[in-house]
Amino acid sequence: MKAFTCLAVLAWGGTALAEPPPPPSLPMGVSAALYDLSVPAESRPTPARIALGNKLFNDKRLSADDSVSCATCHDPKRAFTDGKARSVGIKNQMGKRNSPTVLNALFNATQFWDGRAGSLEEQAVLPITNPIEMGMPDLDAVVAKVKGIPEYVNDFREVFGREVTGEDLASALAAFERTQFSGNARFDRFLAGDAKALNASEKRGWALFNGKARCNSCHAGNAVSPLFSDQKFHNIGIAAHSHDFPTLANEALRVVRTGDAKQIDELALQTDLSEMGRFLVTKNENDIGSFKTPTLRNVAITGPYMHDGSLTTLWDVMDHYNKGGIPNPYLDGGMQRLGLTEPEIDDVVAFLFALTSDDFASLEKKELAAQRARKNKRPERDTAAALGKKGNLGDIGLSPDLTIENPASRGFYGPVGSSGGK
Repeated sequence: MKAFTCLAVLAWGGTALAEPPPPPSLPMGVSAALYDLSVPAESRPTPARIALGNKLFNDKRLSADDSVSCATCHDPKRAFTDGKARSVGIKNQMGKRNSPTVLNALFNATQFWDGRAGSLEEQAVLPITNPIEMGMPDLDAVVAKVKGIPEYVNDFREVFGREVTGEDLASALAAFERTQFSGNARFDRFLAGDAKALNASEKRGWALFNGKARCNSCHAGNAVSPLFSDQKFHNIGIAAHSHDFPTLANEALRVVRTGDAKQIDELALQTDLSEMGRFLVTKNENDIGSFKTPTLRNVAITGPYMHDGSLTTLWDVMDHYNKGGIPNPYLDGGMQRLGLTEPEIDDVVAFLFALTSDDFASLEKKELAAQRARKNKRPERDTAAALGKKGNLGDIGLSPDLTIENPASRGFYGPVGSSGGK
C-alpha cells in the first residue's frame, strides 16, 4: 500500500489523490471519446502541473539569451502560432519550418510536421535545445538554469515533490498543452442541427470539400476525426521547389543517424534536408518530401500555410491544389487537378473560415479582410493546368448537382457534441 501511495503522489503532482482529475468540459466538436483515448485517466494533468506548464511555456528564461519562450512562436493570442512563414528564434535566426498550432495537438498521433516526436513530452524539450530556436546546449543545461531560479525550485518541489528534472519539466509543459483543445466553430453548430449556422456559400463549400475539391481525401472531418486530418504524411508538391530530391535523399541517407532525435531536429530546422520531410525520420523512399496533414480547425487564422509557410492565403492553398500541386517524382498519387471555378474556390475558402472557433472571432474577421485584400495576387494560380489545358494531372471530379439535393444539408453524421459543452 505504501508503494502505491508513493506512485499516486508522483502521478498526480505532489498531492496524494484518491482519484484522477475529472475529464474537462470539452467544447462542441471535440470528441469526448477521442479525448479519453488521447488522455487516459491516469494521464490527466492536474491543475498544479498545468499551472507550472503554463508558466514555463511563457518564460523566456528557458532560452539561452532570455529572449524566446515557447509562446514566442506559439502565441495564444494568435491561436498558438506566430503568423510568420517560418519561425524566428534567438539572435533572429530563422528556421526552415512554419510553426504549427498547439491547439488540439494533444490529439496528434505524432508531433511536428515530420512526426519526429511521438508524444507532447518528447516534442516539448526539442525546441528548447535547438540551436536556432531557444538555443540551450542540452537538457542538462536547461535543468541547471531552471534550478538557478528560486521560484522554480519551490514550484517543482510543490508539484512533483522533488527538485527540477528534465522529465518533470517536459511533463509540465505537456500537461499545459493537453488543455489546449479547440472547437465551438460555426461548422460544429451546423452539424449539431443549426441549419442557419452556415451561410449558403459555406454550405456549397462543404459540399465541394467532400466532392469535387476532394479535400476530404486527407482532411475528412467526422465525429471520431474532429481534426480534419488523416494524421498521415503526403508529398503534395510543396517541398524541394528549389532543390533536387534525389540529391537531397542521398545526402540524408549519408548523414542521418536513425533514432537521433536531436540530430534530426537540427537537420529539419537548419539545413536544406528539411525538405526531405518524413524521410528524415524513416529513411523510407515513399516518405521523400512528405509532411503531416495538418488540422484544418482554425486554419483561417493560422497561416501562412504549408510546412514552409510558402502559401500566404487560403486562396493560394486552393490554387495550389486546383492545379494538382507541383509535379515531382514522389508526388502523392492522390494529387490531381481539380478544375474548380473561381466561385467554387471562394466557396471552399468560405467553408474553411467556418472552422474557426468562436474564441477567435475577432482574429478571424481581421484575417478574412487581410486575405481578401490579397485575393487578386495569386502567384499559385494556373488556370490552364487546373482545367486540363496543359500538364497531365488527371481528370477532375464531378460537381455536385445542388438542384437535386445539397449534400451539405445532410451534414449531421454523429454525436459531435461535447461531454459537457460550454
